[in-house]
Amino acid sequence: MEGLYFNIDNGYVEGVVRGYRNGLLTANQYLNLTQCETLEDLKLQLSSTDYGNFLTNVSQDALTTSIIQSMASDKLYKEFNYLRDQLSGTSKKFMDYITFGYMIDNVTLMITGTIHSRDKAEILQRCHPLGWFDTLPTLSVATDLESLYETVLIDTPLAPYFKDCFDNANELDDLNIEIIRNKLYKAYLEDFKSFVMETLPSPSNDIMIELLEFEADRRTINIALNSLQSTASTSTDSDENENVLDSNLKSQLMPAMGKCYPIATHYLSQAKDFESIRAALNNVYDYKSLLDDDNGDLEDHFYNMEMILCKDAFTQQFTISTIWAWMKSKEQEIRNITWIAECIAQNQRDRINNYISVY
Repeated sequence: MEGLYFNIDNGYVEGVVRGYRNGLLTANQYLNLTQCETLEDLKLQLSSTDYGNFLTNVSQDALTTSIIQSMASDKLYKEFNYLRDQLSGTSKKFMDYITFGYMIDNVTLMITGTIHSRDKAEILQRCHPLGWFDTLPTLSVATDLESLYETVLIDTPLAPYFKDCFDNANELDDLNIEIIRNKLYKAYLEDFKSFVMETLPSPSNDIMIELLEFEADRRTINIALNSLQSTASTSTDSDENENVLDSNLKSQLMPAMGKCYPIATHYLSQAKDFESIRAALNNVYDYKSLLDDDNGDLEDHFYNMEMILCKDAFTQQFTISTIWAWMKSKEQEIRNITWIAECIAQNQRDRINNYISVY
Protein backbone atom coordinates (compact mmCIF):
# COMPACT_ATOMS: atom_id res chain seq x y z
CA MET A 1 0.00 0.00 0.00
CA GLU A 2 2.85 2.40 0.83
CA GLY A 3 4.14 1.97 -2.72
CA LEU A 4 0.89 3.37 -4.14
CA TYR A 5 1.32 6.68 -2.32
CA PHE A 6 5.12 6.89 -2.25
CA ASN A 7 5.44 8.06 -5.84
CA ILE A 8 3.06 10.99 -5.29
CA ASP A 9 5.61 12.88 -3.20
CA ASN A 10 8.88 11.03 -3.69
CA GLY A 11 8.74 9.08 -6.96
CA TYR A 12 10.59 11.68 -9.02
CA VAL A 13 13.37 12.12 -6.47
CA GLU A 14 13.86 8.36 -6.10
CA GLY A 15 14.15 8.10 -9.88
CA VAL A 16 16.76 10.88 -9.97
CA VAL A 17 18.75 9.28 -7.12
CA ARG A 18 18.78 5.92 -8.88
CA GLY A 19 20.01 7.71 -11.98
CA TYR A 20 22.79 9.25 -9.88
CA ARG A 21 23.58 5.80 -8.51
CA ASN A 22 23.95 4.42 -12.02
CA GLY A 23 26.49 7.17 -12.65
CA LEU A 24 28.80 6.03 -9.85
CA LEU A 25 32.19 4.86 -11.07
CA THR A 26 32.46 1.14 -11.79
CA ALA A 27 35.43 -1.18 -11.25
CA ASN A 28 36.44 -0.85 -14.93
CA GLN A 29 36.32 2.94 -14.78
CA TYR A 30 38.51 2.92 -11.67
CA LEU A 31 40.94 0.66 -13.53
CA ASN A 32 41.11 3.23 -16.32
CA LEU A 33 41.80 6.00 -13.80
CA THR A 34 44.68 4.07 -12.23
CA GLN A 35 46.33 3.73 -15.66
CA CYS A 36 46.63 7.51 -16.04
CA GLU A 37 50.14 8.95 -16.11
CA THR A 38 49.26 12.58 -15.37
CA LEU A 39 46.42 14.60 -13.84
CA GLU A 40 45.54 15.78 -17.34
CA ASP A 41 45.00 12.12 -18.33
CA LEU A 42 42.83 11.69 -15.24
CA LYS A 43 40.79 14.74 -16.24
CA LEU A 44 40.27 13.23 -19.71
CA GLN A 45 39.15 9.88 -18.27
CA LEU A 46 36.71 11.55 -15.87
CA SER A 47 35.16 13.49 -18.74
CA SER A 48 33.81 10.21 -20.17
CA THR A 49 32.02 9.40 -16.87
CA ASP A 50 29.06 11.00 -15.12
CA TYR A 51 31.37 13.86 -14.07
CA GLY A 52 31.42 15.11 -17.67
CA ASN A 53 33.36 18.29 -18.36
CA PHE A 54 33.39 19.57 -14.78
CA LEU A 55 37.12 20.43 -15.11
CA THR A 56 36.85 22.10 -18.53
CA ASN A 57 37.70 25.58 -17.22
CA VAL A 58 40.80 24.37 -15.35
CA SER A 59 44.03 24.72 -17.32
CA GLN A 60 46.70 22.04 -17.29
CA ASP A 61 49.04 24.20 -15.21
CA ALA A 62 46.37 24.96 -12.60
CA LEU A 63 45.15 21.35 -12.29
CA THR A 64 45.91 19.96 -8.82
CA THR A 65 44.52 17.26 -6.56
CA SER A 66 42.79 19.82 -4.34
CA ILE A 67 41.11 21.42 -7.38
CA ILE A 68 39.80 18.03 -8.54
CA GLN A 69 38.50 17.24 -5.05
CA SER A 70 36.91 20.67 -4.63
CA MET A 71 35.10 20.66 -7.98
CA ALA A 72 33.92 17.05 -7.61
CA SER A 73 32.55 17.96 -4.16
CA ASP A 74 30.82 21.06 -5.56
CA LYS A 75 29.07 18.86 -8.11
CA LEU A 76 27.85 16.60 -5.28
CA TYR A 77 26.55 19.56 -3.23
CA LYS A 78 24.63 20.95 -6.21
CA GLU A 79 23.00 17.56 -6.81
CA PHE A 80 22.10 17.21 -3.12
CA ASN A 81 20.55 20.69 -2.98
CA TYR A 82 18.64 19.99 -6.20
CA LEU A 83 17.12 16.89 -4.59
CA ARG A 84 16.25 18.81 -1.43
CA ASP A 85 14.49 21.50 -3.47
CA GLN A 86 12.20 18.85 -5.00
CA LEU A 87 10.96 17.56 -1.65
CA SER A 88 8.58 18.77 1.04
CA GLY A 89 7.22 17.65 4.39
CA THR A 90 8.76 14.58 6.02
CA SER A 91 11.09 13.83 3.11
CA LYS A 92 12.57 17.35 3.20
CA LYS A 93 12.98 17.04 6.97
CA PHE A 94 14.84 13.78 6.34
CA MET A 95 17.32 15.57 4.09
CA ASP A 96 17.67 18.33 6.69
CA TYR A 97 18.67 15.67 9.22
CA ILE A 98 21.43 14.53 6.87
CA THR A 99 22.92 18.05 6.97
CA PHE A 100 22.93 18.23 10.80
CA GLY A 101 26.05 16.04 10.96
CA TYR A 102 27.92 18.52 8.76
CA MET A 103 26.67 21.37 10.96
CA ILE A 104 28.22 19.70 14.01
CA ASP A 105 31.54 19.40 12.19
CA ASN A 106 31.39 23.07 11.18
CA VAL A 107 30.60 24.25 14.72
CA THR A 108 33.52 22.34 16.24
CA LEU A 109 35.82 23.45 13.41
CA MET A 110 34.94 27.11 13.98
CA ILE A 111 35.43 26.88 17.75
CA THR A 112 38.71 24.96 17.43
CA GLY A 113 40.06 27.40 14.85
CA THR A 114 39.10 30.38 16.99
CA ILE A 115 40.82 29.17 20.17
CA HIS A 116 43.96 28.54 18.10
CA SER A 117 43.77 32.08 16.65
CA ARG A 118 43.34 30.92 13.06
CA ASP A 119 42.21 33.33 10.38
CA LYS A 120 38.40 33.54 10.25
CA ALA A 121 38.27 33.53 6.44
CA GLU A 122 40.48 30.44 6.31
CA ILE A 123 38.27 28.57 8.77
CA LEU A 124 35.06 29.49 6.93
CA GLN A 125 36.59 28.27 3.68
CA ARG A 126 37.15 24.84 5.24
CA CYS A 127 33.56 24.56 6.52
CA HIS A 128 31.33 22.02 4.81
CA PRO A 129 28.81 23.75 2.46
CA LEU A 130 25.96 21.43 3.48
CA GLY A 131 26.50 22.30 7.15
CA TRP A 132 26.32 26.06 6.62
CA PHE A 133 23.87 28.22 8.59
CA ASP A 134 23.50 31.99 8.70
CA THR A 135 25.06 32.58 12.11
CA LEU A 136 28.06 30.26 11.59
CA PRO A 137 30.61 33.11 11.08
CA THR A 138 29.69 34.62 14.45
CA LEU A 139 31.06 31.52 16.22
CA SER A 140 34.49 33.09 15.77
CA VAL A 141 33.87 35.06 18.99
CA ALA A 142 34.01 31.80 20.97
CA THR A 143 35.05 32.20 24.61
CA ASP A 144 32.77 29.72 26.38
CA LEU A 145 30.07 27.37 25.15
CA GLU A 146 27.27 28.72 27.31
CA SER A 147 27.47 32.25 25.89
CA LEU A 148 27.79 30.85 22.37
CA TYR A 149 24.68 28.76 22.92
CA GLU A 150 22.64 31.69 24.23
CA THR A 151 23.68 34.14 21.52
CA VAL A 152 24.11 31.95 18.42
CA LEU A 153 23.45 28.22 18.68
CA ILE A 154 20.01 28.45 20.32
CA ASP A 155 18.53 29.49 16.96
CA THR A 156 20.05 26.58 15.02
CA PRO A 157 18.65 23.05 14.53
CA LEU A 158 21.48 21.79 16.77
CA ALA A 159 20.16 23.58 19.87
CA PRO A 160 18.41 20.51 21.41
CA TYR A 161 21.65 18.50 21.17
CA PHE A 162 23.58 20.86 23.46
CA LYS A 163 21.68 20.09 26.66
CA ASP A 164 24.27 17.53 27.87
CA CYS A 165 27.33 19.46 26.69
CA PHE A 166 27.65 22.16 29.32
CA ASP A 167 29.57 19.93 31.76
CA ASN A 168 32.56 20.36 29.45
CA ALA A 169 31.96 24.02 28.69
CA ASN A 170 34.05 25.59 31.45
CA GLU A 171 37.20 25.60 29.34
CA LEU A 172 37.23 25.37 25.57
CA ASP A 173 40.41 23.38 24.91
CA ASP A 174 41.00 20.66 22.31
CA LEU A 175 39.98 17.82 24.63
CA ASN A 176 36.72 19.42 25.75
CA ILE A 177 35.80 20.42 22.20
CA GLU A 178 36.26 16.81 21.07
CA ILE A 179 34.12 15.63 23.99
CA ILE A 180 31.42 18.17 23.05
CA ARG A 181 31.58 17.04 19.42
CA ASN A 182 31.06 13.39 20.36
CA LYS A 183 28.18 14.28 22.68
CA LEU A 184 26.54 16.25 19.89
CA TYR A 185 26.93 13.31 17.49
CA LYS A 186 25.48 10.92 20.05
CA ALA A 187 22.40 13.12 20.53
CA TYR A 188 22.12 13.68 16.76
CA LEU A 189 22.23 9.98 15.84
CA GLU A 190 19.74 9.03 18.56
CA ASP A 191 17.38 11.82 17.49
CA PHE A 192 17.76 10.88 13.81
CA LYS A 193 16.90 7.27 14.64
CA SER A 194 13.80 8.35 16.58
CA PHE A 195 12.68 10.50 13.65
CA VAL A 196 13.18 7.59 11.23
CA MET A 197 11.29 5.12 13.45
CA GLU A 198 8.37 7.47 14.07
CA THR A 199 7.85 9.09 10.67
CA LEU A 200 9.30 7.02 7.83
CA PRO A 201 7.32 4.08 6.43
CA SER A 202 8.73 0.65 5.72
CA PRO A 203 11.15 -0.20 4.11
CA SER A 204 12.76 3.26 4.46
CA ASN A 205 12.85 3.05 8.27
CA ASP A 206 14.35 -0.47 8.34
CA ILE A 207 17.15 0.45 5.92
CA MET A 208 17.93 3.79 7.59
CA ILE A 209 18.03 2.26 11.06
CA GLU A 210 20.62 -0.24 9.84
CA LEU A 211 22.70 2.55 8.26
CA LEU A 212 22.46 4.80 11.31
CA GLU A 213 23.28 1.97 13.71
CA PHE A 214 26.39 1.20 11.70
CA GLU A 215 27.41 4.86 12.03
CA ALA A 216 26.78 4.63 15.79
CA ASP A 217 28.90 1.47 16.06
CA ARG A 218 31.74 3.08 14.12
CA ARG A 219 31.74 6.07 16.46
CA THR A 220 31.57 3.83 19.54
CA ILE A 221 34.56 1.74 18.46
CA ASN A 222 36.58 4.80 17.43
CA ILE A 223 35.90 6.49 20.78
CA ALA A 224 37.15 3.39 22.62
CA LEU A 225 40.31 3.21 20.49
CA ASN A 226 41.00 6.96 20.57
CA SER A 227 40.72 7.00 24.35
CA LEU A 228 43.70 4.62 24.48
CA GLN A 229 45.72 6.99 22.27
CA SER A 230 44.67 9.94 24.41
CA THR A 231 45.81 8.08 27.49
CA ALA A 232 49.25 7.57 25.99
CA SER A 233 49.58 11.20 24.91
CA THR A 234 48.44 12.62 28.26
CA SER A 235 50.31 10.23 30.55
CA THR A 236 52.34 13.13 31.99
CA ASP A 237 49.21 14.86 33.24
CA SER A 238 47.52 12.73 35.90
CA ASP A 239 44.34 14.84 36.16
CA GLU A 240 43.72 14.90 32.42
CA ASN A 241 44.64 11.23 32.16
CA GLU A 242 42.07 10.40 34.80
CA ASN A 243 39.47 12.34 32.83
CA VAL A 244 40.29 10.48 29.62
CA LEU A 245 40.13 7.08 31.34
CA ASP A 246 36.84 7.73 33.09
CA SER A 247 34.44 5.00 31.93
CA ASN A 248 31.39 7.12 32.79
CA LEU A 249 32.61 9.85 30.47
CA LYS A 250 33.22 7.38 27.65
CA SER A 251 29.74 5.87 28.08
CA GLN A 252 28.27 9.38 27.80
CA LEU A 253 29.95 9.76 24.40
CA MET A 254 28.87 6.41 22.96
CA PRO A 255 25.47 6.33 21.19
CA ALA A 256 22.83 4.21 22.91
CA MET A 257 22.08 2.32 19.69
CA GLY A 258 23.67 -0.04 17.22
CA LYS A 259 24.74 -3.68 17.28
CA CYS A 260 27.33 -2.92 19.95
CA TYR A 261 24.66 -1.56 22.30
CA PRO A 262 24.22 -2.35 25.15
CA ILE A 263 26.62 -5.19 26.02
CA ALA A 264 29.63 -4.42 23.84
CA THR A 265 29.19 -0.68 24.42
CA HIS A 266 29.44 -1.26 28.18
CA TYR A 267 32.62 -3.32 27.85
CA LEU A 268 34.13 -0.82 25.39
CA SER A 269 33.54 2.03 27.84
CA GLN A 270 35.34 0.01 30.54
CA ALA A 271 38.23 -1.05 28.29
CA LYS A 272 41.71 0.03 29.43
CA ASP A 273 43.79 -1.60 26.68
CA PHE A 274 43.61 -2.86 23.10
CA GLU A 275 42.97 -6.49 24.06
CA SER A 276 39.96 -5.46 26.16
CA ILE A 277 38.47 -3.70 23.13
CA ARG A 278 39.12 -6.74 20.95
CA ALA A 279 37.45 -8.98 23.55
CA ALA A 280 34.43 -6.66 23.72
CA LEU A 281 33.99 -6.73 19.94
CA ASN A 282 34.10 -10.54 19.96
CA ASN A 283 30.56 -10.33 21.38
CA VAL A 284 29.32 -8.73 18.14
CA TYR A 285 29.30 -11.03 15.11
CA ASP A 286 29.69 -8.26 12.51
CA TYR A 287 32.83 -6.88 14.20
CA LYS A 288 34.35 -10.10 15.46
CA SER A 289 37.42 -9.95 13.22
CA LEU A 290 37.52 -6.17 12.90
CA LEU A 291 40.76 -5.68 14.81
CA ASP A 292 42.62 -8.65 13.34
CA ASP A 293 46.06 -7.76 12.03
CA ASP A 294 45.29 -8.95 8.48
CA ASN A 295 42.38 -6.52 8.09
CA GLY A 296 44.64 -3.59 7.26
CA ASP A 297 43.62 -0.01 7.97
CA LEU A 298 40.61 0.16 10.32
CA GLU A 299 39.12 3.27 8.71
CA ASP A 300 39.26 1.64 5.27
CA HIS A 301 37.57 -1.44 6.68
CA PHE A 302 34.74 0.73 8.05
CA TYR A 303 34.41 2.51 4.71
CA ASN A 304 34.17 -0.84 2.92
CA MET A 305 31.48 -2.08 5.31
CA GLU A 306 29.56 1.16 4.84
CA MET A 307 29.71 0.89 1.04
CA ILE A 308 28.33 -2.67 1.15
CA LEU A 309 25.39 -1.46 3.29
CA CYS A 310 24.79 1.45 0.91
CA LYS A 311 24.88 -0.83 -2.13
CA ASP A 312 22.34 -3.15 -0.47
CA ALA A 313 20.07 -0.16 0.26
CA PHE A 314 19.45 0.24 -3.48
CA THR A 315 17.92 -3.24 -3.73
CA GLN A 316 14.67 -1.94 -2.18
CA GLN A 317 12.03 0.07 -4.03
CA PHE A 318 9.87 2.94 -2.73
CA THR A 319 12.37 4.27 -0.20
CA ILE A 320 14.07 7.62 0.39
CA SER A 321 16.88 5.87 2.27
CA THR A 322 18.58 5.68 -1.14
CA ILE A 323 19.39 9.40 -0.73
CA TRP A 324 21.62 8.64 2.27
CA ALA A 325 23.12 5.61 0.49
CA TRP A 326 23.89 7.65 -2.64
CA MET A 327 25.34 10.52 -0.60
CA LYS A 328 27.74 8.29 1.31
CA SER A 329 28.67 6.39 -1.87
CA LYS A 330 29.41 9.64 -3.68
CA GLU A 331 31.57 10.92 -0.81
CA GLN A 332 33.55 7.68 -0.93
CA GLU A 333 33.91 8.02 -4.68
CA ILE A 334 35.38 11.51 -4.27
CA ARG A 335 37.81 10.15 -1.66
CA ASN A 336 38.80 7.45 -4.17
CA ILE A 337 39.37 9.96 -6.98
CA THR A 338 41.38 12.20 -4.65
CA TRP A 339 43.52 9.24 -3.56
CA ILE A 340 44.21 8.18 -7.15
CA ALA A 341 45.00 11.78 -8.15
CA GLU A 342 47.37 12.18 -5.20
CA CYS A 343 49.17 8.94 -6.06
CA ILE A 344 49.58 10.12 -9.66
CA ALA A 345 50.82 13.57 -8.57
CA GLN A 346 53.34 12.08 -6.13
CA ASN A 347 54.27 9.15 -8.40
CA GLN A 348 53.22 6.58 -5.78
CA ARG A 349 52.09 3.97 -8.29
CA ASP A 350 52.47 1.07 -5.86
CA ARG A 351 49.70 2.48 -3.62
CA ILE A 352 47.30 3.69 -6.29
CA ASN A 353 44.99 0.67 -6.02
CA ASN A 354 44.22 1.26 -2.32
CA TYR A 355 40.74 2.64 -3.02
CA ILE A 356 37.34 1.25 -2.07
CA SER A 357 34.86 0.30 -4.78
CA VAL A 358 31.82 -1.98 -4.48
CA TYR A 359 29.76 -0.87 -7.50
